Amino acid sequence: MSEQPSFPIPDNAGANETTGRYIITFREDAVTEGLGILSDRAGVTGLANAADFPESALDSNQLATSGGAVFPTLGVAVVSLEQVAASNIMTSAAEDSAILAIEPERIFYAINDGLSADYLRGYRDAVNHLYEKATDTEAAESQAKECFADDLGSTWGLKATKVMNSQLTGKDIKVAVLDTGLDLLHPDFAGRSIVSQSFVPGEEIQDGNSHGTHCIGTACGFKDLNGRRYGVAWESTIYAGKVLSNEGSGEGGWILAGMEWAIASGCQVISMSLGNTVPTPSTAYETIGRRALQNRCLIVAAAGNHGPRTVGQPANSPSIMAVAAVDNCLQVPNFSSPSGTSPGAKVDIAAPGVKVYSSIPVNQGRYAAYNGTSMATPHVAGLAALYAQWTGKRGSQLWQLLASHALPLPLPSNRVGSGLLQAP
Repeated sequence: MSEQPSFPIPDNAGANETTGRYIITFREDAVTEGLGILSDRAGVTGLANAADFPESALDSNQLATSGGAVFPTLGVAVVSLEQVAASNIMTSAAEDSAILAIEPERIFYAINDGLSADYLRGYRDAVNHLYEKATDTEAAESQAKECFADDLGSTWGLKATKVMNSQLTGKDIKVAVLDTGLDLLHPDFAGRSIVSQSFVPGEEIQDGNSHGTHCIGTACGFKDLNGRRYGVAWESTIYAGKVLSNEGSGEGGWILAGMEWAIASGCQVISMSLGNTVPTPSTAYETIGRRALQNRCLIVAAAGNHGPRTVGQPANSPSIMAVAAVDNCLQVPNFSSPSGTSPGAKVDIAAPGVKVYSSIPVNQGRYAAYNGTSMATPHVAGLAALYAQWTGKRGSQLWQLLASHALPLPLPSNRVGSGLLQAP
């Protein structure tokens, strides 16, 4: 199959691309004690605390000006450390220590860094044209496949996931989409309940990329100007967190700040269409995912657009639901990353991720069809909101509910997990 993702991680982005800072993960209820260790062993004091900011929305400039920050809801801190100090902290991460782990702060991506928006739009259009030719041929060769198509009423993804048969809307459910922001001027979101916050220093929430607006449209949007429905949880409350820059990349500290804000705000679902190519799970994100579940919040993340390389961070954390992509004939595109060999680093579920039509900023064309596990993830987030509304279940119980309502597919589980998620 010849599909390519619209938002590949750039080839020059190494798996070990870091910021120079470190993420410190504290043991359960041990943040204060852990900060004491940082002070005693590394001289780290005066860290900004997300709890001191309204709605726990840290000003990410504080990561530089204060030498780092602590996120008490997540139970982690981001700190600037010299190598000797980092080694001292590593030696303290024992079973009886308040510090569970220390690891480098990494860079995450949604889009090809360093390329202009005009180039990327041209690339996207060329890829989509090739995809149309390929799928036309495949459809002619295999009439036995069940295939779906966009029409005037809805997108193919909403048909395949049975959203169009559901009466649920996501009402009273808070869905956080942590991405490149949102076009607040887009007419499709007029009158919606939207809470927004940028965690990218020097950039407002306004989406100068398109990735975030597209993902929010799928998870929480409704219909386009001609009445075609493309969004799932269209009455949910949107929490738009900008954790990736307009260039499509973000530091781990920005992403952690967005997660802290979303969980502290009571969001029941967090959607993260971002990642890197590191195949081993992060202790920090695995711990955060588990604590989110304990806080009645489900995190879903893109498995990655770098197949055949396996699921990257943060989706390869066992406590974060990893989402793979399928096309309109319910086949796995080449780009969708499979399960890895690390414990828990596996694909959990699948959703529509090829030629997904949704909103983009008005000044970029208003609507577009993109490919990627980035596009599959907000389908799952929106569907999770429907299930949360329907059953009242949260966290781990919501995860189990989604897994049990996936349509099994005649494909390897390392590519599609439990199968294609279906609406309640």
